[in-house]
Formats: sequence, C-alpha cells, structure tokens
Amino acid sequence: MKQRDHLLYLGDWVFSVGPLFIETPFGTETKDADLHFYGRRLVKAIDPVMDVTSMANWELYRMQPGRLEEILETSVGLIISDVEAKCFHLFPSFFDRALRKDTVVTFPDRLTSIKSWIENGGGLMMLGGWLSFSGALGKSGWGRSSFSNALPVQCMATEDLVESSAGFTAEVLVPDHPVVKGLSWETFPPIFGYNEVTEKPEGEVLVRVKETGHPLVVVGTYGKGRVLTYMSDPAPHWGINFELWDSYDAFWQQSLNWIKKQS
Repeated sequence: MKQRDHLLYLGDWVFSVGPLFIETPFGTETKDADLHFYGRRLVKAIDPVMDVTSMANWELYRMQPGRLEEILETSVGLIISDVEAKCFHLFPSFFDRALRKDTVVTFPDRLTSIKSWIENGGGLMMLGGWLSFSGALGKSGWGRSSFSNALPVQCMATEDLVESSAGFTAEVLVPDHPVVKGLSWETFPPIFGYNEVTEKPEGEVLVRVKETGHPLVVVGTYGKGRVLTYMSDPAPHWGINFELWDSYDAFWQQSLNWIKKQS
C-alpha cells in the first residue's frame, strides 16, 4: 500500500486557565483549566488526503536543535498558523543558569532552514491570526524576520488586525486557479477578522476581502517551492463561521495539493 503524504502543522493550540475568582484581598481561586486544539476542524479536512502532525507553539520553542529539520525532510507540506517568529529563534536552555557554560553558543536558524526547505521544493501555507504576520501590537514579528522574503506578501510595520463583528466576505479574482476553482464562493460565510498585508509584485492575489479590497488568499513561489498565504484564521474566533463553509474541506485539500512538495 502506498505511504500517505505527511504534513507538519505548527500552531493553533491554547492552554486556558480560568475563570479566576478574587474573594479576598489575600487569595485567588481558579476554577478551570483546559488544553484545546483550535485546528481540529482543519485537520479533519486534511485527513482524507494526508497524515498530519500538529505541534503547539511551546513544543516548537522547546524542540531540540535540528529536530524541526528532520521532520521537514519527511513532510510534503508545512502549515504555520498563529505562531510568533520568536518561537523559532529562542531556545529554553539559553535561559537556564544551571546549564550555562563559559562557551559561545549558537544553533541553526530554523527560519533559514525552512526557507531552504521551500527553496528546494517544499510547500508552505501561512495562515492568519493574532500571532500571524505582524499580529496584535505588531509582536508576531514576521515582517522583520529573515523569513519575510519567502512570503508573497509584505507585512505591515505595525499591528495588522482588521476586525468586525459584522464580518467580512470574499471576492474571487482568479476563479480558474487550482486553489479556488470549483468552490462555492457564493456561500462563503462572514469571517470576523484578518491580517492586513500588501501583495508583492511576485505574489498573485486569488481572493480578496470584498468590503475592503485587502488580499485574503495570495500565492507565490520561492525557489522550487510554493507558498500560500491565507490572511484569516482557519479556526475560531475569526474563522468560527468559516469552519461551517460547505467548501471548507475542498479549499484546504486543493490548497495543499497545490503547495505540496513533489516527490
């Protein structure tokens, strides 16, 4: 039996604590805690076409140097969703005084490794959220990272969140592109927000936000590889309605088929 393709999915996990009760000036009480994977619906959409390994931001941060590169070597695609660029740059042992020695320490730049992997044919999907592109308060840092030149979009220098409780809809500009072709865009549900970016000359805007004209789906190439950026969230809260779209599964399957590394 033919071995299924493998995809690495970074991000969209959250550990929530609360609610928090303050009943006295001398103490607090926490009544709940929960570990939740927001990307569960996206994985369900992908599962028919490839296997998925999902990883939380804190797992990426603690990953031993070189391990990410090993996983990518067996993967045809990579999703980065709601992950700050600094998660790729820092490593916990840098801050452990017990392990610190009087020697110079470096380890391979993970973002440079990912760029090299894409350049050699790998496929990336970068998805939106409060920790994507520039993100909330501009702290996501992708526009100032060494990775920015691999993206088909230019990140803003400041916070890029555009939000509305009334929602935003989609307008297709290139209906015959394999990523968007044949999908029911007329039923695309309102999304509650997105990251504002500008397309680069080498990027192709397939879908834009109808109400503002901002790019929503932009594709491009980097070396031999392909990159797709979706500027909204595949999951709640921005994507809580998006998950109900009747073309949700097909959109992600077509997107992955377009970006995936060819064997």
